[in-house]
Amino acid sequence: MDSTTVALEYLDAAQKIVDGIRSTQMGKIEEAAELCADTIGQGGLVHLFGTGHSRIPVEEMFPRHGSFPGFHPIIDLSMTFHTQVVGSNGQRQAMLIEKMEGLGETILQNFVFRTYDCFMIFSNSGVNNVIMDVALGARARGMKVISVVSVDHCLATPPKHKSGKRLTDVSDIVIDNCTPKGDALVEVEGLEYPVGPGSTIGYALIVNALKVAVAQKLTAMGKPPLVLTSSVLIGSEKSNELFERTYDDFRDRIKQVYGG
Repeated sequence: MDSTTVALEYLDAAQKIVDGIRSTQMGKIEEAAELCADTIGQGGLVHLFGTGHSRIPVEEMFPRHGSFPGFHPIIDLSMTFHTQVVGSNGQRQAMLIEKMEGLGETILQNFVFRTYDCFMIFSNSGVNNVIMDVALGARARGMKVISVVSVDHCLATPPKHKSGKRLTDVSDIVIDNCTPKGDALVEVEGLEYPVGPGSTIGYALIVNALKVAVAQKLTAMGKPPLVLTSSVLIGSEKSNELFERTYDDFRDRIKQVYGG
């Protein structure tokens, strides 16, 4: 088995994730899009949260080209700043911190939420304590919770939170990123453990499918969103002007969240 063969195996495994989402999760994505469009349409926010590498779909949702205000990223750097690996802000610290029960509630106390807001939480395992704190705290504040997890991985992992529950147990809508337990997709001959994680692929597919569905619903409601658009498509002047309007719109939407 050569390197091209195993690289193609990864692409085949990634295609299975695509096919799994297409064949099993579109109903859940539609349900989540309906909730998000209703929230954004009435001036609310879809709050986004993830720890570890589950910060990636938070950033994929907003802000970037092809995205729009209404989604509010919440990232705690102590649990997501991984590039140093060792030393200050190292990976060991981050992995310890995300297990600290009570921290998620402390994070939520920094913001002001409305009952017609909703929460979208990303966690491949769906069991870490901070994630569970945030999910339970969001529900206690009257918000509905959308979770994006690997259901296979989540159900194979014992609950860690004092509630005895997993993220899938406390979510109103559960979207499966269709990644197998353990995340890594390819077995290499002579190597003890599999390599090549797949959850990022599932995450990116889900958030962007959701994003375009929400855009369609808002437009159909007569509330078309301001979309961050590349200058390659509309020219530098119009793109810059649209960026300014979009960021102003985002700022206005989140004023109350920060106590404004």
